[in-house]
Amino acid sequence: MENSLFGKLTLDALPHVWYTIGGTLFILIVSIAIAIYLTKTQKWSWLWNDWLTSTDPKKIGTMYMIFALLMFFRGMLDVGLLWVQQSVAADSQGFLTPDHYQQIFTSHGDIMVFFVTMGFFFGLMNWIIPLQIGARDLSYPFLNSLGFWLTVAGGILINMFFIVGGDFANSGWLAIVPLSGIEFSPGVGVDYLIWSLQLSGLGSLIAGINFIVTIVRERAPGMTLMRMPLFVWTSLLAMVLIISSFPVLTATTLLLWLDRMFDMHFFTAGHGGNQMMYFNLIWMWGHPEVYILVIPAFGMYSEIAATFSQTRISGYTSMVWASISITALSYMVWLHHFYTMGGGPNVNSFFSIMTMFIAIPAGVMVFNWILTMYKGKVVFTSPIYWFIGFLITFMIGGMAGILLAAPPADFQLHNSLFLIAHFHTMIVGVALFGIFAGTTYWFPKIFGFKLNEKLGKRAFWLWLIGFFVSFIPLYLLGFMGATRRLDHYDSSTGFQPLFITSTIGFFIICWGVVVQMQQLYVSIRDRNENLDTTGDPWNGRTLEWSTPSPPPFYNFPVIPTITSDEPFWDMKKLGVQQDKNYKDFHLPVNTGMGIYISLFCFIMSFALVWQIVWLAIFGLVGAIICVIIISFDEHREYVLTAKEVAQIEKAEGRG
Repeated sequence: MENSLFGKLTLDALPHVWYTIGGTLFILIVSIAIAIYLTKTQKWSWLWNDWLTSTDPKKIGTMYMIFALLMFFRGMLDVGLLWVQQSVAADSQGFLTPDHYQQIFTSHGDIMVFFVTMGFFFGLMNWIIPLQIGARDLSYPFLNSLGFWLTVAGGILINMFFIVGGDFANSGWLAIVPLSGIEFSPGVGVDYLIWSLQLSGLGSLIAGINFIVTIVRERAPGMTLMRMPLFVWTSLLAMVLIISSFPVLTATTLLLWLDRMFDMHFFTAGHGGNQMMYFNLIWMWGHPEVYILVIPAFGMYSEIAATFSQTRISGYTSMVWASISITALSYMVWLHHFYTMGGGPNVNSFFSIMTMFIAIPAGVMVFNWILTMYKGKVVFTSPIYWFIGFLITFMIGGMAGILLAAPPADFQLHNSLFLIAHFHTMIVGVALFGIFAGTTYWFPKIFGFKLNEKLGKRAFWLWLIGFFVSFIPLYLLGFMGATRRLDHYDSSTGFQPLFITSTIGFFIICWGVVVQMQQLYVSIRDRNENLDTTGDPWNGRTLEWSTPSPPPFYNFPVIPTITSDEPFWDMKKLGVQQDKNYKDFHLPVNTGMGIYISLFCFIMSFALVWQIVWLAIFGLVGAIICVIIISFDEHREYVLTAKEVAQIEKAEGRG
């Protein structure tokens, strides 16, 4: 640790290169513009009381979605720079230095995985899971708020190098050693990465525990495990993966930090350390993380396939067991990421077989989705477009994964762009397409009006075409020997035409993003013309559609009793009327303590990055004091009386 008052922090850490100066100016301009708008409209108190301190899962879910969207634009900017660099860097360095290129590569991966994909999924889960299981809230409303704000703190910290620092990690998104060691990364970029992942990882762990307890304990009477919607099932399994794998990430990155700060040699080649221990630990978290990103999407696709095929999901029980099998197998495949470490034929064979086994339950799910459509009468809405696009990309990416599961093929392809193409086929084609499908599907439930269908379908085609134009060339480049993190190359390799094609695909995707923004704007502008209507096939078959759109802040005036796995379908078929026997119930009050705890954790993490001991102690003590205060707060609930519920329901036309 540094001994000076401000540790390693000096004036040299202020923005001094074009991208940090530009990033800092952009952040300042946007922040000032927002502050001016809130001041002129006198909405500071509204923002604080109604949103930032809210414990309503629907509002927290919306804030997750907004935060993930902002980080999505940040991650897309990164990948745009990478693709343009690769398209022009034949026989030249291009416009990015090798070090800057590696920083962008690292930043893109971490932002898209931790803050975009997971942020969107947590947002959708906050929206929908309480409504699907018949709950008024999550089990721990305060922890829900805290988990979100810790994630935001991690997202801010990972971008702080724009303002204080100047450089980010250049070691890849998994901070692979020895590149992330102090010898090769003496700056603070890796430390920013480590502590941003500590904050966001803690937020994800808290959210995972909260959702598991909620799904296990808060289900409506009669909703057995085998009556839960498939989205609830897959969310539960993803949360099990989070609480079992994220502590591994926390421990691994903490050991890396101790290596860097105190020369402890956990992962260095000398002094008893072992570099391969880092690879094993990081992938023991990393491969379950891949399934954390895709398993919730499987549940969303199941809901969408059944709704727009106007029939039950085919093989519900087999879908549940297939999801459980994929979850279990995800723990047994981490070593296929480094067959080349010299583990021997027995080790490689075991992990190869385990990897191939995952194709079996995945195939079961694909055939069930296809049978669902075959047995039904498909309504071709934009969510079903995203679902069909997913089926195509999932099968292509799955076949590439089976190829990579074979050690002889992986020896040739593991460090090539073929692997990058496979990974993005699964994450973009499965997870991101699922996010778009689920958001479009449930948007009218949360906000009361639908997104514009014409623009939604146009955005889908641009995304699908842009995706294949971008990533099919990467498969070919991988076969041609193009390696990962390739920032320049010789024109004699023949890489450039394919890199240019891939970059064109990126701009087609950007066009799709612009159309999605247009879709959101037009939908809000014309929202009175696109109100959610009862009886529309969009209304699905599960419990959330039995509530009004948007749902009241308490979700259900009376918790329903479930008699089948399709409660809303049964209500419509049998003409069941809503129970008007209102009772008093407890609801949580808003609290800003999650913001305060996260702020102190952010201060502590920033101080540890720069080795400012006194500031780190201040942040830690402040966080502990806030936790103690909230622990003794006995007034975090209020009673909504039966009379008040009746008045609200009557005023809304439901009483």
